[in-house]
Amino acid sequence: MHEGMTEPSDISMTGQAGHEDPAVIESSLASNVPQSMAPPEEIVSTVAPATTSTEQEDHVMNEPEGLAHAAYPPDLEIGTDSSDYSSHDNDSTLGSSLEGSTSSVRSSIYHYLEENGRTYHAYNPGKYMLPNDTREQDRLDLQHHSFKIMLDGKLNLAPISDPKRVLDLATGTGIWAVEFAQEHPDAAVLGTDLSPIQPEFVPANCRFEISDAEEDWGFSQPFDYIHARAIVTCFKNNRAIVQKIFENLVPGGYFELQDPALPMLCDDGTLDGTPLKEWNENLVHSMSLIGRNLRDSQNWGGYMREAGFVDVVEHRVYVPVNPWARGKKNKLLGAISQQNLLEGVESMSKAAFTRILQWTPERLDELLQGVRTNLLDKDVHAYGIVYFAYGRKPEVVA
Repeated sequence: MHEGMTEPSDISMTGQAGHEDPAVIESSLASNVPQSMAPPEEIVSTVAPATTSTEQEDHVMNEPEGLAHAAYPPDLEIGTDSSDYSSHDNDSTLGSSLEGSTSSVRSSIYHYLEENGRTYHAYNPGKYMLPNDTREQDRLDLQHHSFKIMLDGKLNLAPISDPKRVLDLATGTGIWAVEFAQEHPDAAVLGTDLSPIQPEFVPANCRFEISDAEEDWGFSQPFDYIHARAIVTCFKNNRAIVQKIFENLVPGGYFELQDPALPMLCDDGTLDGTPLKEWNENLVHSMSLIGRNLRDSQNWGGYMREAGFVDVVEHRVYVPVNPWARGKKNKLLGAISQQNLLEGVESMSKAAFTRILQWTPERLDELLQGVRTNLLDKDVHAYGIVYFAYGRKPEVVA
């Protein structure tokens, strides 16, 4: 449901496609970002080169406890140059217009569970640990814009061409599905989620359904393109989800994942001994107790190959938790990440810590106070990795 440094003049991203030479993807800068966080002029992107699944395991899974690195990724360099981050106006504001007249979500299914001052989905209750209230919806929409900045304004990386049927898995607020439908008026776009928090009026070629992706999929026809984003806390068995995706694609259809991973990383020790690190460790542990592996995002490319996908391409983007890193693009992503986390640490923690770890709300609030202090401190040089992977279902399936 609900991603010494140089600054090139444009962006290129490389990825492994089978055993061929890395594919190069060029993209342009996003324009649709929150006005309050408008990008400075001539922002550059810093997307890390793609790696194979084996390289990713060496980089993350085989590292010491806490996932510390010997050195920061080349994309992230500590910097305090205020000229890297300015507040020029941009061409658009947060949110997207929802033209159209298709009423796709009915008010009768808004029956939410209330707990610790937040509301949660009522359909298959307890499966997803994050809330679905207005605060969380605003955070998810902000998160959507951070993904667009990572991708320089694009909604996807997969080289799709004229898709007719599109599925947005775990669509959240539906903002990606709505924007994709607006960009592809000939495509029928379906978003599915446990929570009915999507807008009521959407483009005529976009609709939403309440469903559980871990249950049987009953779609009458396969899809040309399936997209999933920020699903790191959603599923117990990601391999099984990939298999369902494969089975529900047309031959030649694409699947694309865009997913962050936890815990956060830090290479200079400034995260050690902080409430932010304690929060990371407890969140990863709590989710593991209910079968959610928050480190698993990096493995989706491998799962895709196992399921039969070909031409699988993988990328990773390093995102600082606040504007500590040098470079205009990093500072913009860091500022949005900071705002996202200042709100999101509670969203991610309330149910996980109180239901699973049996913490009292008071104990959690005390920890989160320290976490927010760390997030506001640019001397804490923590960052996260967002993984991108896409692949194609072959024309002939063995």
